[in-house]
Amino acid sequence: MQFGFFEIITLLGSLGLFLFGMQLMSNSLMTLAGDKMRTFLATMTSNRFLAVFTGFLVTTVIQSSSATTLMVVSFVNASLLTLTESIGVIMGANIGTTVTAWLITILGFKVSMSAIALPLVGLGFLLGFSKNSRTKHWGSFTIGFAVLFIGLQFLKEGVPDIKQNPEVLEWLKAYTDLGYWSVLIFLAVGTILTVVIQSSSATMALTLVMCYEGWIPFDMAAAMVLGENIGTTITANLASMVANYNAKRTARAHVIFNLFGVVWMLILFYPFINGVEWFVTRNGSASPFLQAAAVPVALSVFHTAFNIINTFVMIWFIPFIEKIVVKLVSKPPEKVIELGQPKYLNDSALDYPVTAIKALRDESKRVFEGPVFEIMAHAINVHRGDVKSEFKSKAVVKGANKIIEVNINEVYYNKVKYMYGLILEFATKISVLFSLSKNVSNEVNQIRLANRHVVLAIKGAEELQGNIDKYMLTDNKNIKKQYNRLRKKMVQVLRAIYVNQIDDGIQAYLTKFSVLRNKITENDVLIDGTLDHLIRDGLITSEMALSLANDNRNIAEICVHLMDAVELLYIQNDPVYKELPENEVEAPVLEEQ
Repeated sequence: MQFGFFEIITLLGSLGLFLFGMQLMSNSLMTLAGDKMRTFLATMTSNRFLAVFTGFLVTTVIQSSSATTLMVVSFVNASLLTLTESIGVIMGANIGTTVTAWLITILGFKVSMSAIALPLVGLGFLLGFSKNSRTKHWGSFTIGFAVLFIGLQFLKEGVPDIKQNPEVLEWLKAYTDLGYWSVLIFLAVGTILTVVIQSSSATMALTLVMCYEGWIPFDMAAAMVLGENIGTTITANLASMVANYNAKRTARAHVIFNLFGVVWMLILFYPFINGVEWFVTRNGSASPFLQAAAVPVALSVFHTAFNIINTFVMIWFIPFIEKIVVKLVSKPPEKVIELGQPKYLNDSALDYPVTAIKALRDESKRVFEGPVFEIMAHAINVHRGDVKSEFKSKAVVKGANKIIEVNINEVYYNKVKYMYGLILEFATKISVLFSLSKNVSNEVNQIRLANRHVVLAIKGAEELQGNIDKYMLTDNKNIKKQYNRLRKKMVQVLRAIYVNQIDDGIQAYLTKFSVLRNKITENDVLIDGTLDHLIRDGLITSEMALSLANDNRNIAEICVHLMDAVELLYIQNDPVYKELPENEVEAPVLEEQ
């Protein structure tokens, strides 16, 4: 039998069809359940055991440990997962990837899928015409599932019949009788194949087919499986090259975990595979050492047992692994990024909606806590350090009796406006790149709206600054007193926003905000008689009265815009906020400062 270039290309094409089906199936599932799955991954990792279960479950659903690992690296890069949590998830992903081998073993070899594969493609094609996006994705999943097994069928047919053409195996035989050297050689083959194909599941499928057709014996196939565990770590390490140090540590932890497992398995290799043989033959089944058709089940058992035992052993050493990778990948010097330049908005954040939204929110918070705070404090001639001090707001205003020379317009253009444009652009990219659910789309819009509130507050501060400067140092003590009251209101709001953010819990924080908001908006000099008294008694001029009336309203609007921005950026996305019952906030008396 000739097995030349055309046959090799055919075999590669079969493998490509298998990979395409797996990718289509995985991508469709990621789209269908991606947001919920990513939320699940980001929240269900409170302890190492739960993290392992989470990694197993996610990988079982999306049928790709590489996709799970890449997701984990992205989440660590975006600070959605800690290093400890990520190690547990990766361990679980290794167990989850064994499900693929069982699917192939049970459906691919035990059941003839070729008879129903084409009808499944037809069904998926019809579902693709639906106007409902979820139905379309289910159609893609169905096609991917069918194509995966069509590719597997072609793989089986593309492999030469060894019984009739024993010469095909001549070159392999030279490497199967070298004892442990053979194990190491086939371990290297498994590693290289996985690195080249970039899918341990595809390499596993190829290994199963080679065993089923009699190309390689059971023990060499087991060695290849061990190599696949090493090769699969390359994907995450490549992805981490452009990520932060914590993501690099996660990728290194993946290597350490899998390498350790391979090392102890090599020491116990022959006793372990003999134990697998005993397990599969105890009910009268054929031995995988004697019959090629028995190898797929035995190999799946080996793969599953190895990953479960390795995880069970290594789960107790997660803190130790963490210490090793922290030493291997040191924290680089903190890179100083000037305000006005993006820190979180980058291409790697756009890998998944949840990391993209996290970056969008973090960048918005960075602008809000930096230049926006500077503008608001300096607009009323108060230093940020005084706002954060222990002094009462009245004492802060009384002590701040000098004009702070700041050009609000200049600060806005240099540090806020450009960033605002980048934030809006990034938000648009998120909407274009991903098919967002209604809730996620609302979250993006909330961040957009928060930034608009910030810009409106800055515009109000710019209008306010001139009169604050003018009347803060005026000889007319009556107008000076009124403007100091306005400044005190602003200090109270800035302090509520920038000093004790949600320290006492969301419910208490919302209550404080509600009381403060009512106090600011209701105390209007036009309504409470203050302005009438000042004009009637000739205590201020008409020009002063007009300025005071406008600035009183302006201050209230600035404060409301700032508080709205805080609720949108910091509070409404918090899970605790979402769990609060409606209308259950009692309003305590806000302490006068």
